[in-house]
Amino acid sequence: MAFKELGVDVEMNEAKKLLQRMDQDGSLEISYNEWRDFLLYAPSTDIHDLIRFWRHSTYLDIGEDMNVPDDFTQSEMQSGMWWRHLVAGGVAGAVSRTCTAPLDRLKVYLQVHGNKSTGIQKCLKHMLMEGGWLSLWRGNGINVLKIAPESALKFMAYEQAKRIIRQQSTARDLTIYERFVAGSLAGGFSQTVIYPLEVLKTRLALRKTGEFSSIMDAAKKIYKREGWRAFYKGYIPNLLGIIPYAGIDLAVYETLKNNYLRQHSDGEAPSAMLLLACGTASSTCGQVCSYPLALVRTKLQAQVITNVGSKIHTHYTMTSLMRDIIREEGWAGLYRGITPNFMKVAPAVSISYVVYERCRQALGVNMT
Repeated sequence: MAFKELGVDVEMNEAKKLLQRMDQDGSLEISYNEWRDFLLYAPSTDIHDLIRFWRHSTYLDIGEDMNVPDDFTQSEMQSGMWWRHLVAGGVAGAVSRTCTAPLDRLKVYLQVHGNKSTGIQKCLKHMLMEGGWLSLWRGNGINVLKIAPESALKFMAYEQAKRIIRQQSTARDLTIYERFVAGSLAGGFSQTVIYPLEVLKTRLALRKTGEFSSIMDAAKKIYKREGWRAFYKGYIPNLLGIIPYAGIDLAVYETLKNNYLRQHSDGEAPSAMLLLACGTASSTCGQVCSYPLALVRTKLQAQVITNVGSKIHTHYTMTSLMRDIIREEGWAGLYRGITPNFMKVAPAVSISYVVYERCRQALGVNMT
């Protein structure tokens, strides 16, 4: 009733959700401290913006888009806010990935061709000598191209997964564990459909000058030479990598947010830098745990181009490749290329955040 008097459109299940988030001790009463702590993390004084802040998470794309999709109310679905949100996120991701593409290509090159004697400087020098400065953006075109279908498929699958988990009870809010399960299922589905584009991205990033004239030319040559199975090389480690990445990313972000709420009772609102730091930290933790699977996936995708050690293999499996890496390079070999990956997190998160904010304002998406 209070929200209606203020002109804020809040559904009954949304009102219950907000009250449950405030009621930290489960007493069914909202104390002043609980109300204050709940609003403390929202960087705004406008009631409309406060509600929207707690409805939606910040979109952060670091080029490894394995995050759990956002939740939307029924009214936002009907008004079209959801597709504006996806468009703003897609534009932010495209700009972010383009700006950090050289670091991404360097990471892929180190994953495939790197060894104990090959460092960042040597790989970078080789890439520049082979193709010049423009070669640092090889594979970025398809990396940007796959954002739209991946986001749309993930969003649709996430909505379906939520319906199944709720079991027709639309009023019930999903727990963090249920969101993780729904997000992982959605990520698995979207990755399955667009995975051939992932393989093409890796092959294009590693191609030599003049090897392929276009994305379609690359697809045709790979299919003619290796058949359709080539487009699903590394699929299993990629699918397995979604679970630790999405789960740890979500859990760390929630933990950092809750710790901030508990420790700051002086009314201090978090700055944009603090929000970016939380997103960067959670993404980094997710990457550390899932990186070995990402490295194995990339090596399998590029199998036709490279060899491991001095022995040429044409039919590596995930386990046999992992065993060979550990035997020849030790456990550190599973983290080959992680340095440029870390280097791109902070700029990617910052660029994505800034561009997303500008795009959502232009599209009239009043979310934070």
